[in-house]
Amino acid sequence: MTYNQAITSTPAVLVEFYASWCPHCQQMMPVVEQIKILLDGSADVYQFEIDENRELADAQKVESIPTFIVYKDGKEMWRRSGEIDADVLLSEVRRYI
Repeated sequence: MTYNQAITSTPAVLVEFYASWCPHCQQMMPVVEQIKILLDGSADVYQFEIDENRELADAQKVESIPTFIVYKDGKEMWRRSGEIDADVLLSEVRRYI
């Protein structure tokens, strides 16, 4: 699946760029897992490890990690980097469902 296919797989999509060595990313891992459960298929969630997807991260202008991007019908609607409260992240995704 290409990135463009991923960001149009459901009407709203959450993408996270992270690194396994990043402590802030590690803090967000259980939050992202919880959000996947709460969304229950209403929006897809994709996670991309930047060390394995450097060109993709560069193409998406990811400058810090973790970076979260919400897409609506393939268009970027919201972006934020750093640790985020689960309720804030979930509400941003749900805004576009």
